Amino acid sequence: MDAVTNAAQYHKLTPLVLWVMTLATGLVVANIYYNQPLLSDIASTFHISNGKAGQIAMFTQMGYATGLLLIIPLADMFKRKQLMLVDFAFIVAALLLAASAQKVWVLVLSSFMVGMSSVIPQILVAMAAHLALPAERGKKIGFIMSGLLIGILLSRAISGFVGEHLGWRAMFYIAAGIMLLMWGLIAWIVPEVEPDYKGSYSSLMKSLIGIIKQEPKLRLAAFRGALCFACFSAFWTTLVFLLREPPFNEGSAVAGAFGLIGAFGALAASMIGRLTDKAAPNRLITYTLIILLASFIIFMMFGHSFTGLIIGVILMDMGVQATHISNQAIIFSLNPNARNRINTVYMVSYFIGGSAGTFLASKVWETYHWAGVCVIGITLSSIVLIVHLLSLQKKDS
Repeated sequence: MDAVTNAAQYHKLTPLVLWVMTLATGLVVANIYYNQPLLSDIASTFHISNGKAGQIAMFTQMGYATGLLLIIPLADMFKRKQLMLVDFAFIVAALLLAASAQKVWVLVLSSFMVGMSSVIPQILVAMAAHLALPAERGKKIGFIMSGLLIGILLSRAISGFVGEHLGWRAMFYIAAGIMLLMWGLIAWIVPEVEPDYKGSYSSLMKSLIGIIKQEPKLRLAAFRGALCFACFSAFWTTLVFLLREPPFNEGSAVAGAFGLIGAFGALAASMIGRLTDKAAPNRLITYTLIILLASFIIFMMFGHSFTGLIIGVILMDMGVQATHISNQAIIFSLNPNARNRINTVYMVSYFIGGSAGTFLASKVWETYHWAGVCVIGITLSSIVLIVHLLSLQKKDS
């Protein structure tokens, strides 16, 4: 790419484009998390246990991992805006199916489809890395990731409120309308990005194996991301069950409101993005993983009080999201022509970890309740911190 092409490319990422991309990122990713504060209400509607209802969130995350694997690599092969506009149609259809589901299996299937189609944020993050000046890449990624992370957290507050006052089905109808609006904004404002890959889809998918083998930094980042998100998902899936019990005795609105608290931690994402342009991301990750571990120790010791939960949520979200931003700064500095495939490997691992965390927490809750969830978080965050520190020692030796 020559200097003229470079200049034109970077000029496309105007403040308006960046804001629209950030807004779309937050609103689309929210689709994956709307169901979490509503799980108790869903359980009541279909007369199933809380543990069974928790598996609906797991299937949503499994769908997201599937979409990351099968759809995101296409962004290296097809025009990216066109790909997103087609995908929006599938998101709307899946949300409407979830809203109207009369059988549990239909809700499970539609939840999987919602997750599978809601992968547009990852296309947008890779687009930002592609369009940004190299010296500002971490800053721009951090800005968009702030939108993504706030979308994840505020989605719970919004769905909890809507579920409390309008019922859980209303949330999915509202989300479908929001997606139609975002389709228009993306079509109107976001620039097109031409594909870099010229081969077939089968060779594109096979190239993922080569990328995994060739990039040890990607493998380590994927491992860190998977275990961190497993901790994150274990907490948020079971929080609504904890708050239903004494001494809290609260409903979905309060469970969702904890997303507003977690947003304070998510706001650290933009700052971390700036730091990764100047400091070594691996060093920053050491501290962010320690913060994650500390949060679950607080949940274990003080998790039956609002004060303990609030402090723990802020620390947990800060640790998970800051680690995620640092991981992405590392992987997006790798092969520029394969950014979407690199992001596919990382994010598929990330959401497989999230699905595993949701599954473990749902199973453990039935027998060990909150203590079991805290043990999952402490164990997984300890493992990822130890592996990370060992990798730093190996690098320095």
